[in-house]
Amino acid sequence: MSGKENSLKKKNFTDAAKFGFYMILPAQIMLLFIVIFPMLAAIYLSLTEWSPLTAQGTRWYEAYKYWGWLKNYWLIIQDRDFLMALFRTVLIVVVVVPVEFLLGLGLAFLFLEKFPGKKFFHSLLLMPMMIVPAVAGFTFYMLFQGAGPINAILSKIFMTDVSIPWLTKSGWAMVSIMIVDIWEWTPLMFLILLSGLMSLPEDQINAAIILGASGWQRFRKVVFPLLKPVITIALIIRGMEAVKIFDPIWIMTTGGPGTATESISVYMYKHGFKYLKWSWVAAGGILIMIIISIISVYALKPIKEREEQSA
Repeated sequence: MSGKENSLKKKNFTDAAKFGFYMILPAQIMLLFIVIFPMLAAIYLSLTEWSPLTAQGTRWYEAYKYWGWLKNYWLIIQDRDFLMALFRTVLIVVVVVPVEFLLGLGLAFLFLEKFPGKKFFHSLLLMPMMIVPAVAGFTFYMLFQGAGPINAILSKIFMTDVSIPWLTKSGWAMVSIMIVDIWEWTPLMFLILLSGLMSLPEDQINAAIILGASGWQRFRKVVFPLLKPVITIALIIRGMEAVKIFDPIWIMTTGGPGTATESISVYMYKHGFKYLKWSWVAAGGILIMIIISIISVYALKPIKEREEQSA
C-alpha cells in the first residue's frame, strides 16, 4: 500500500471519528445536565449544612459558606428514622423480588408451550407493567378499603364477614404494598426470563432429553446454568427498581400508619420537600447510591469472571 493510500485511509478514519463525535455530542450534553450535573450538585450540597430555611437569602451554589464536611453523613447514619426506612425498603426488596422471580419463571416456562389463546394471554399478562405506578397505587387503594371489593370477595369465599384492615394496620399495610408491587412488576421478570429461555441452545436441552434426564434434572443441570447470567441481570434490575418504590406507598398509605410503610424514597421526599433539609437528603441519596453500586458490582462479578474465562 502506497503512502498516498495510507494518508487517504487515515483521513477517512479521522473524518469518520469526527462525524461520530458530532453525532453523539447532543446525547453527551444531555447526559451532562441530566445525570452528571445533578450528581455533582448533590455531592456538593451533602458536604454542607445549607437549607432554604436556615440559609435564607443564600443561593444553593453559595452553600460553601455553611461547609460541614461529612457531618451530614455521620448524623444520618445515626438517625433511627433513616435506618428504619432503609430496613423497610430492604424488607420489601427481599420479599417482592424473589416472589416476582419465581412467578415470572413459572409463567415463562408455561408460555414456552403452545396453547389456545397464547397471544391474548401474553398481552394480558404484560398489561400491569404498562400501567402508571401512581394509577396502580390508586386502584389498589380503592380495592383495599375496609368496605372494598377485596374484603367483599373474601367474605363470599369464606362465607363469613371478612374485614381486614389492609391500609390501617402496620403489618397489613406492608403486605398490601408488596401485593401491588408483585402484581405490577412480575410481568417484567416474566418478559426477561422468557427472552432468556427462548435464546437457550436447543441442542444441549435435546441431548439431555435423549440421555433420559427428567424435567427437574434438565432444569438443574442444563437450563439453570445457561440462564444464570439472565437471572442475575433480572434480579439486579428489579432489585434496583424495587429500592425506589414510592408511588404506591405515597398514594395508598403516605408511609403510614405512622411510619410503618415509609420506604427510603418516602423518607427522602418528606425530608426534602416537607422539611426542606436538602443537604441532609443529598447525603442520604449519595449513601444509598454507594450501597446499591457496591451490591451491583459484587452481583455482576460472576458474570464478568465467566466472560473472562470464555474469552
